[in-house]
Amino acid sequence: MSEDTRDWNELAEGAGPRTEADPNEPEDVARMSFEQALAELETIVQELERGQLDLEAAIQAYERGTRLKEHCSRKLKEAQLRVERISLGEDGVARAGPMDLT
Repeated sequence: MSEDTRDWNELAEGAGPRTEADPNEPEDVARMSFEQALAELETIVQELERGQLDLEAAIQAYERGTRLKEHCSRKLKEAQLRVERISLGEDGVARAGPMDLT
């Protein structure tokens, strides 16, 4: 990770609008970054696709995967709400405004 990227990530933490967290979300999942949750979700999908888990383990993995997917969706929504649409006014001046989410 470059120094610029690291600085940007440090500044971005905690900034911007937040979507409402799921009160039932396990604490370990709630603390995960998008990238961490996605990596674990990919691992779970691979394990389930191999079909080598017993039924109970497969159900638990599926439930964990569902929580991770919901967490990733919330993180993406937060990112989307932070993105600004940049446009040029008639006077040629660039302006930033909220992204049109419709």
